[in-house]
Amino acid sequence: PLIMSLFAEVPQAAPVAVFKLTADFREDKHPSKVNLGVGAYRTDACQPWVLPVVRKVEQLIASDSSLNHEYLPILGLPEFRASSSKIALGEDSPAVQEHRVGGVQCLGGTGALKIGAEFLRRWYNGINNTATPIYISSPSWENHNAVFIDAGFSDIRAYRYWDAEKRGLALPGFLEDLENAPESSIFVLHACAHNPTGTDPTPDEWKQIADVMKRRKLFAFFDSAYQGFASGNLEKDAWAVRYFVSQGFEIFCAQSFSKNFGLYNERVGNLTVVAKDSDSLTRVLSQMEKIVRTTWSNPPSQGARIVSLTLNTPELFAEWKDNVKTMADRVLLMRAQLKAKLLALGTPGTWDHITQQIGMFSFTGLNPKQVEYLIKEKHVYLMASGRINMCGLTTKNLDYVAESIHEAITKIQ
Repeated sequence: PLIMSLFAEVPQAAPVAVFKLTADFREDKHPSKVNLGVGAYRTDACQPWVLPVVRKVEQLIASDSSLNHEYLPILGLPEFRASSSKIALGEDSPAVQEHRVGGVQCLGGTGALKIGAEFLRRWYNGINNTATPIYISSPSWENHNAVFIDAGFSDIRAYRYWDAEKRGLALPGFLEDLENAPESSIFVLHACAHNPTGTDPTPDEWKQIADVMKRRKLFAFFDSAYQGFASGNLEKDAWAVRYFVSQGFEIFCAQSFSKNFGLYNERVGNLTVVAKDSDSLTRVLSQMEKIVRTTWSNPPSQGARIVSLTLNTPELFAEWKDNVKTMADRVLLMRAQLKAKLLALGTPGTWDHITQQIGMFSFTGLNPKQVEYLIKEKHVYLMASGRINMCGLTTKNLDYVAESIHEAITKIQ
């Protein structure tokens, strides 16, 4: 007789939207097709870009016969962790000088969020406290919700962030949600280049946010995926994180080097921990070490070596900053040109938000029906939310994309 598989009852999971979009794009045979979904940098020729400084450092690593493939420490390459935290907090950060900053090398920004979430579930606001509310911006990157749910948190809430009417930050709603959050709630904050909206608080707005969080005793868990890539300036993109630290907050900051080093598949991330004192830091890191041990046991070295060597060598560091500025500037140029083209076409609506937003993504304000029209009729692929990746735009396809958006908006309400 036929025996059923033990896995016969396992339901088919829905595909990850952004990867499904890319798969659909690949299968499309249309000559004018454009992919605005992918979350990675592209050159004006629509190609992935290996940063010149990364190529150079990879050669240095390959020819260094003193390097081997022994295990790293469980928490990762020490010089990588130290330089990552310094880039987030600033070279002369008092917190660094007071030995109350530590890092955990993680598998990309997602790994850093995961280790942070696992630690908080076990040790924050009581032991194994799954009931601590986790607040995530509305909208946010879809992995934020998923990581905290998977870590066992049972009370995931949305805080107001995007104002669709004015196509900008919903600051009054955001502040009100902070005021009404139970003490000790955890807020996931985007350090810069908010994904998907591309809308960030100004320094003055960040100060208001920090004031309420301090008074209400709320925990800030920053996700910093685009430092340097957003504005082309490392200091500017780390402003919020540094301000919170200067105000005496203990924080977590998940850092990713996928975008700003173009090391997407090397999974280079760091979880920066800022504690009140070095004794607390030591105890926190000891628990994180246990979590890492049962998660990936030991981190990979290649990507961490690339980042570490670059950040710790002055001439390579200067070259890297220049490479990052090249990427940031191309994105800013595409924003300016898309907006200009839509205005020239007389596309209904306001388009100032295209250049006011920052980072790789722009929240266009297109609705799901208009998005569907763009994909089906125009072969322009973008997320259902209306999020587009500015790097998918090139000088060659910009006119076609703008005309397609214009058509979608005028034809479909």
